[in-house]
Amino acid sequence: MSDRDERRTIGFTIITGLSGAGRSETAHSLEDLGYFVVDNLPPALLPKMAELTTRPGGPARVAIVVDARGGVFFGELSKALEELGLLHIEPRIVFLEASDDDLVNRYEATRRRHPLAPGDRVVEGIRKERQILAQLRGDADLVIDTSGMTPHDLRDRIRESFADAPPEEGIQVSVVSFGFKYGAPRDADLQLDVRFLPNPHWVPELRPLPGTDERVRRYVQEQDAYEPFIERLEELLDVTVPGFIAEGKSYLTVSIGCTGGHHRSVVVAEELGRYFRGHGLPVVVVHRDVERG
Repeated sequence: MSDRDERRTIGFTIITGLSGAGRSETAHSLEDLGYFVVDNLPPALLPKMAELTTRPGGPARVAIVVDARGGVFFGELSKALEELGLLHIEPRIVFLEASDDDLVNRYEATRRRHPLAPGDRVVEGIRKERQILAQLRGDADLVIDTSGMTPHDLRDRIRESFADAPPEEGIQVSVVSFGFKYGAPRDADLQLDVRFLPNPHWVPELRPLPGTDERVRRYVQEQDAYEPFIERLEELLDVTVPGFIAEGKSYLTVSIGCTGGHHRSVVVAEELGRYFRGHGLPVVVVHRDVERG
């Protein structure tokens, strides 16, 4: 086992991201999965907390929620992550985010003030927070875009990502179909556009049916461009996925978009689900927009 793998076996997770994007719900979900959860721990205390996971009788799995309310947040967090490296502990970082519109709507619904804009507009607080957290988002192992998600949807996503396949056992794959008309997911590692395929929407008898219906699936798969596209896509994944695993990536999100997220993207997402399962990888297939329209 490599040094990196040894560090990955430590059950230490950092939950962070934008205020209002679902950090608390994520923490509750991990608590339900048996994690020892600490909310709003100052970044400087992360190494001390991580040491508990290495002591006999200490909690096997710990999740820490950190946010950007402190003005010296990033400097403290960067130093704390360096100290964790000296302890041979490499935490998994889960980053929660959402669209500006969703975040504004959530703040308006709760009538809360944004922590970085107590006397300013919510959108300005969101802008400041995105700027502070930009580098951390890039370093995250798992980015979850909660735009349009209900708390139940987020709980399902956390369970799928953490309960089925711990990162040390390989890579957890999420395949998400979506409609471009509703906005592309912000958390995809790979994004595919399948709007080049003929649209079943224009076939009256297929229009009301979802892409999971056998008649729609057959229509999409019988198009001339479908098979060459899937063959080349699988060849691409044959190269990139082993590379992601070799680099220690714990989570992979592949999004597939069509116009409305109802037909073509659903068919291709199901196909990719079969591909990943055929390669022995744990995969979750989510059809984000299939019920819209």
